[in-house]
Amino acid sequence: MTNQDSLPASEDRSAAVAVTAFPLFILAGTVIAFFAPDPFLPLTDYINLFLMVIMFAMGLTLTVPDFKIIAKRPTPVIIGVVAQFVIMPLLAIAVAKLLGLNPALAVGLLMLGSVPGGTASNVIAYLAKGDVAVSVAMTSISTIVSPVMTPALMLLLADTRTDVDGAGMALTLVQTVLLPVIGGLVIRTFLNRWVDKIAPVLPWLSIIGIGGVVFPAVATNAERLAQIGLIVFAAVLLHNLGGYALGYLTGRLFRLPEPVNRTMAIEIGTQSAGLASGMAGRFFSPEAALPGAVAAVMHNITGAVYAALVRRRPIHGQTAAPTPGAAAENTAADQPTMS
Repeated sequence: MTNQDSLPASEDRSAAVAVTAFPLFILAGTVIAFFAPDPFLPLTDYINLFLMVIMFAMGLTLTVPDFKIIAKRPTPVIIGVVAQFVIMPLLAIAVAKLLGLNPALAVGLLMLGSVPGGTASNVIAYLAKGDVAVSVAMTSISTIVSPVMTPALMLLLADTRTDVDGAGMALTLVQTVLLPVIGGLVIRTFLNRWVDKIAPVLPWLSIIGIGGVVFPAVATNAERLAQIGLIVFAAVLLHNLGGYALGYLTGRLFRLPEPVNRTMAIEIGTQSAGLASGMAGRFFSPEAALPGAVAAVMHNITGAVYAALVRRRPIHGQTAAPTPGAAAENTAADQPTMS
């Protein structure tokens, strides 16, 4: 991987600002929506539009070299994506049972565990001195396969008393996730210079889009959140930290390099919280949207803390024999993106 210490300090600071501003904005908006919900309630009708904005902005950050890493180094990407769609749904069920969550919160946590990688995972991987190329590839692949994987996991693992509209969920994910991402990628491919000019705006566009999903979810559930807020925070935190730990151990189990292990922890532990909140609210109940809404704040705070802790730890063994294709990391994918 490119030595990140050689990258411009201004780029490092820019990434740090993005990953710091994200949870602060979401936290501030969440507090306002909780105490003054009325102005945010009309946004409920536009949640799908906000999801499309988030995914379109993500598509604009992707490039063809981001996908070449999959052909050059498929092993860590495949391991990571498979582990993500195995660990996080099963961990959601375990946490729900451990804390005795009600059916609405349990299905919302399962939705959180069944969606693709998180919005700021690439930036967090960059700050943690992880493998950014693998991070981008994992986020991209998990997002592309989500119209199949997310409904399948919900149908397979949701409580038998919970009705799951698998076909409707798949269609919604195609409309709100797959098509906007592909559209953004196509525009980036053919209008790359124009996209480069607006690239600094894209992280903030994603942040606003996630706010448009999370704030109405909080506003709709303000009274309920006041009653059950502590248990929701505990469930999301346990799920998130468990994902970090099991993700890192997955990398260690397969003897992957330390930068890839850090990326595994981040990609597996950090989910697309805005998407989870929007999907759970649409297909289950407003209360089911709460785990995703809480995770939109918490995942980015824990991610920033994780990056701050591990970036100070030296990475050993980089002179050892790399995994297949490990030297092929000097690509455009080594640049952090908000996706």
